[in-house]
This record gives sequence, structure tokens and C-alpha cells, in this order.
Amino acid sequence: MNLVNLESVSHAYGPKPLLSDVSLGIEAGERIGVVGRNGGGKTTLMSVIAGEVRPDSGRVTHTRNLRIGFLLQHDALDPAATIGEIVLGGLAEHEWAGDQAIREILANLIGDLDLGSRAADLSGGERRRTALAKLLIDDHDLIMLDEPTNHLDIEAIAWLAAHLSGRKSALLVVTHDRWFLDAVSTRTWEVVDGRVERYEGGYAAYVLAKAERARIAQAAEERRQNLMRKEIAWLRRGPPARTSKPKFRIEAAQALIANEPPARETVELMRFAAARLGKTVYDLEDVTLHAGGPGNGPLVLDRCTWQFGPGDRIGLIGVNGSGKSSVLRLLADTVKPDSGRVVRGRTVRLAHLSQELTELDPTRRVLESVEEVRKYLQLGKKEWSASQLLERLGFKGDAQWKVIGDLSGGERRRLQLLRLLMDDPNVLLLDEPTNDLDIETLNELEDLLDGWPGTLVLVSHDRYFLERVTDRCVALLGDGRLSLLPGGVDEYLERRAAGTALTARVAGGAGAAVTASASQESATATGELSAKEERELRKELNRLERQLDKLAGQEERLHAAMAEAASDYARLGALDGELREITAQKDAIESEWLELADRLGD
Repeated sequence: MNLVNLESVSHAYGPKPLLSDVSLGIEAGERIGVVGRNGGGKTTLMSVIAGEVRPDSGRVTHTRNLRIGFLLQHDALDPAATIGEIVLGGLAEHEWAGDQAIREILANLIGDLDLGSRAADLSGGERRRTALAKLLIDDHDLIMLDEPTNHLDIEAIAWLAAHLSGRKSALLVVTHDRWFLDAVSTRTWEVVDGRVERYEGGYAAYVLAKAERARIAQAAEERRQNLMRKEIAWLRRGPPARTSKPKFRIEAAQALIANEPPARETVELMRFAAARLGKTVYDLEDVTLHAGGPGNGPLVLDRCTWQFGPGDRIGLIGVNGSGKSSVLRLLADTVKPDSGRVVRGRTVRLAHLSQELTELDPTRRVLESVEEVRKYLQLGKKEWSASQLLERLGFKGDAQWKVIGDLSGGERRRLQLLRLLMDDPNVLLLDEPTNDLDIETLNELEDLLDGWPGTLVLVSHDRYFLERVTDRCVALLGDGRLSLLPGGVDEYLERRAAGTALTARVAGGAGAAVTASASQESATATGELSAKEERELRKELNRLERQLDKLAGQEERLHAAMAEAASDYARLGALDGELREITAQKDAIESEWLELADRLGD
């Protein structure tokens, strides 16, 4: 049964048609991922389906009493309302506290927030997570999510994917996170040139199917070109005095010429030559680093020694606030370590892409900003101007003279990447480079980085991009070290779920207390906690409780299995070994839980 039907729907903003004669439907329980270029009509399609926007033509019908939950890119939370009022509505505490599903949503999305905090006091990311928690707690027939992974770390994204996959609601999701698309969707819609192309399967299946369609189209195009050449040649043949030819042959040739496809408008990133790197790139020697400066804020590195070598391609992983950006700033020499030293190679030519776009002068024009770095670039036998490169990156015609302050986030990101790459670096530090980039641009960036021979350190919550362009993962697990993860992101998530990794901010609070007690009297040193520290501790406490519940379930299953295997001594011995291991894990986690509860005064 279709929950929503679109019949011959068209819609445009100004002269640009975003949807053109689109007909489709969404069935109950269906999970659909929506992809396409930025500005190509994905959000418009979502708004039309939800009934938020009335199309210029066509018809949209919903089943009777359809319940739709729609997460927009921009929330509309009441600034005077508290988080508890927004998320839980009129539910009494015993109602939501006794509901395991609600507790799980709260713990994984807003466990670090005080339910009594007002929406007006929240950051953009906190508001986003609050809106998502409210939507997931409510019951819906159709859940529509526009960029739900924004402001979520890798762990939260993995939880959200598992949660959505377990729900019975139909799902429609727009995201540039390709791992997330693969994890939650069973069908893919591509919004392109006003059409909605439909594919079976998630992102990986979509890529394969699209490649096959392109191969078939190319073969058909080659046949059409051959036929066109024959028809044109036939039109030119014959005696000069001959003034007429069979009408059907002329019409056939004209149709072939009229169908000649235009050059595809693609976003391209150029390969830039890398300067040679010596044996030394970065050596960290006994480095201690706090995120807020010497002795201030969370402890990120504690007497850490590490080497970044030539050609290393490293993904840096950790929860939000663990200090990933601080490590990049340390390598970029914009912050100094509390102690120890950072040895930098003499041949290092660094390019640092931060999360902020402040290094772009908002008063300059796009072309001027690029020409500041370099006006011409020699690629092979051809010399490219800054204007030509901008055009290949999607800045066509008058767009090159736009003021940077008027650019969208995605446009500014593309401009920033171009400026960095034109400076011919051999070391790239990339902090969330995928923010505001559409999938086509991400594919081009991946192709660029595939053949780039320098040293790369990447911070990203986009798991697909992270695993695609890096060779190994290193994590900040809250113990002051850089921990190599041979198993990559999967190993990181397993360690977090098993309770063997602290949150860096909890560990940082303890480190800050030690430093403060040695230097000056502080609130942390006297045992008092700030509101932020208390929220972090409670989030960690909730995570440990979930882990204890999981271990208790495993313990019960082992007891039942041991009862069944009472006469099988070999099997009984193996089960007993597993039980002792589970008991040891429980004891360790309970000790940690008690320590945190003691700090909270619970």
C-alpha cells in the first residue's frame, strides 16, 4: 500500500525547474535514500512529499490519517521551551523513564544535555540532536530526514542507522553520508535534471546500477553516432543538381542531430603536483596537550610519542570534543604543546583545511581569491588559468565574480579546497572536509586524493569517505594516547561498546583536576563539577548502564546454556570460561560506574 503518491508533479524556483513531471510512490515500510547534486531538488522533493510545499502542477496524495515525521535542515524549536518539554512533551517522568526505547534514544542523542536547559541556550548541533530525538520518540508512518547525520559523531551515526533499520516506519532520507545510506536504505532515488531516477538497493547497489546504465547508454550512443554519420553523409551525397531527397531520411537525420547530448556539467578537481617530502614529516616526542591551552580544558595527549611519515594516510577518530581538531592545530603549529616537542620536516609544505571558513575574506570576489594564490597552473602540456579551473569546479560565468560572503556553505568549501590544492602542498590536514559537499563532489575529491602522494591526516564523521581515502585509523580514546586501530572504524565502535574506551572529555576532566591541584585551587580540584562536566559524566554513566544490561543478558543466556549442558563436561567447561570472562567485564564496568557515580554524588 502506498502511503504517498506523486502524479506528474512539477515545481520550479525562478527559471530553474527542480522537478519536472515526476510520478512516484512510497510504500509502507519502504526505506529510501535520496541522492543528487546540491541545489538539484532533493529538499524540494522532500518538502513536496511532506505537503510543506505545494507543487506548481501535478497532484500529491496521502493516505488517510498519515503520520509524517519530518526533520528539516533548520529546526523551529521554541527558544523558551526546555529540552524535556520539547522532546518528551507531556509525558510524566515515570512514563518515559520506564520505556526502554525512549531511554535509549535520550541516552544516544542528548545524554550529555540537561533536560531542564532552554532551547535558546543550545548550540546548533545540540538543537539538531534535540529535534531528532523528539522525532524518533514519536510514532510515525513515514519518517523523513534531511541530513540527519549532521553534528553526529561516528558512534551516534552507527546507533542511528541500527535504530532506523529496526523501525517499521517507512523512511525517506537525504544525506551525503554514503555509509549511512548503505546501512539504512533498500532503494535509492537520484534527483537529476528535474527527474527522479529509481534504483534498487542502497548506495553501493546504486553506484553499480548507474555504472551499468551508463555502459548501456554509451553503447547505444556509439550506435547512434555511427548511424548519424551515415545519415549526414547520405544527405551530402548525390548530384549537385539534386534538390530533393526522401523526406523520411531527412527527418531521421535531423532527429539524430537534434538529440546530440550536451557536454555533461560535472564538478572536477584537478590533480596537483606534490613537492618531495623528506624522511621526516612530523615526530611527536613526549607531547602533552590540553584542548584549551596549557593546563586548561580536556586532556588530549599525555606524554604521547608518535610519528607521521611520508605517504601516511591517517584517519583520526574520536567522539565530539575528544581533541581531534586540537591535534590538527598542533601539527599545523597554530597551538603549542604543554610539554614535549613537535619536530617538523624541513620540506613540509602544509595545507590545513579547518572546519571554519574565516580564512576566506567575505568581501573578496571568488576569482580574486583564487588568483591571490596562483593565476596560472601548468598541468601536463596545458596551462590553466584560475578562471578555467573555477569553471571546472562549477563556478561558471558571473558566479566567478560573486562576493565570497554571498556564497553557500558548499560553494565556500569548494573554493577553499581549490585554494589549498593550488598552493601545491605535500601535507594535507583536513578537518571535516565533507561538510556541505554533495556526493558528486565527494567522488571527485576521493579520486584526487587516491593519486595524491603526500601525507594526509583526516578528521571526518563521514565513515565512507574516511575508509575510502585513508589506509589506517588512529583514535583518541580518552587515555591521552594516539591508539592505532588495525580494525579501523569497526574496532573503534567495538571498543566503545565494550566500555574499554573512555570519552576524552571525562578523562580530560580528571587530567584538568590533577593539573589544577598542582598549580592553583579550582572548582574541579575541590570536587565541584561544572554543568558541562556533569552532563558528560551522566552521558558516560548511561553508556555504562547500557553495557551492563547487555552483559547481564549474556550472563543469563550462559546460565541457561550451562543448565542444558549439565552432562557435557567439555561444553560445560567452555561455557564456564565464557561466564568468567563476562563476570570480569561486569566487575570492571561496575567499578567504573561506581567511580563516576561517586563523582556525581549519586
